Amino acid sequence: MSHIVIIGAGECGARAAFALREKSFDGQITLVGAEEHLPYERPPLSKDALLHGHEPKFVSEAAHYTEAGIQVLTGVSVESIDTAGKSVGLSNGDKLTYDRLLLATGARPRPFPGLAGASDRIKTLRTHHDAVSIRAALQPGKHLAVIGGGFIGLELAATARKLGAQVTLVEGLARILTRGVPEPVAAIIAERHRAEGVEILCGTRIEGLTEGRDNASILLEDGRIITADMIVVGIGAVPNVELARDAGLAIDNGIAVDQHLRTSAPDIYAAGDCCSFPLAYYDGRRLRLEAWRNAHDQGNLAAVNLMGGEEAISAVPWFWSDQYDLTLQIAGMADGATQTVRRDMADGAFILFHLAADGRLLAASGIGTGNAVARDIRLAEMMIAAGVRPDPVALSTPGTKLKSLLAA
Repeated sequence: MSHIVIIGAGECGARAAFALREKSFDGQITLVGAEEHLPYERPPLSKDALLHGHEPKFVSEAAHYTEAGIQVLTGVSVESIDTAGKSVGLSNGDKLTYDRLLLATGARPRPFPGLAGASDRIKTLRTHHDAVSIRAALQPGKHLAVIGGGFIGLELAATARKLGAQVTLVEGLARILTRGVPEPVAAIIAERHRAEGVEILCGTRIEGLTEGRDNASILLEDGRIITADMIVVGIGAVPNVELARDAGLAIDNGIAVDQHLRTSAPDIYAAGDCCSFPLAYYDGRRLRLEAWRNAHDQGNLAAVNLMGGEEAISAVPWFWSDQYDLTLQIAGMADGATQTVRRDMADGAFILFHLAADGRLLAASGIGTGNAVARDIRLAEMMIAAGVRPDPVALSTPGTKLKSLLAA
């Protein structure tokens, strides 16, 4: 009987396992995860899990894995891959042989330079355990300091304010959300955070961090010291490639895969946050995405190709972030755009459309309350996939139906 082993029990790995059964794979499936929990979703960790102290939002309940015939090994890590013998060595001393292997090892928080690791007062946010330990500092009378003005840092800041904590956010670059978010959109988010009482310090270099029994401090280059009950470092993520690298697989800003998610080793695939891949929409540029949608989509795609399919990556990158009552959504990648067109919508919502020199729509960035931009961002996503070259004037005109531009 054919055996598919999946290393990494997160959204991507779990989705691949269930998709294999949905596509009638009748062999053995083993899903291996280092955490004690069954696979759970990570986006709620900076929002609902902190607000309400919930248990993880599980991808599926234990009974569903049993019903699907998926063996889940939790609390066990993979220590080695033998590509010649087609086996993996586990931390408990066991060995699993495979016919095909999927690496869905994800990513881990990028550590603050010079800091050995997380501690009682200086933390990162990646796991449910992290969220539980951070929540203790999110209450009235407490002061949280966040390092990093990306999605994780800002979502955490919004959640902390909702729970009544004082928040100071430090970003070394000139503005928040420099990675992939246009300045006008980032400005709206920064303004909202400040209105909610978050102190945002941009363009500020950190000289060092110190930790005491009751607090931790950030020493800034200009001599200022920010003392808080807890510091959370959110300065990006590092793909977990060590296992693949030690097995001799090609690495290029992640585990390098082709358009079918195949690695450089026979019968080994990789998907999700841990891998970089070429995307045809952007002239074959190699991307690595840290996003729930990408993990979900590539889990489905991996299942097809693990069964012998030859389906290429085709999903358009899509990101979202909820902060207070604002929702930010981005479809595509704006890198290389030569023209940006703004489309104003009701209640202050707007979308920026980013066009290439040849007129192709490369990306769309929208912000508004609730689901104000969701439908048009979805249509923009479809336009990007279709290679549409929309009329900029029509894009900027609120009365123009984007669906008509897609049809044209």
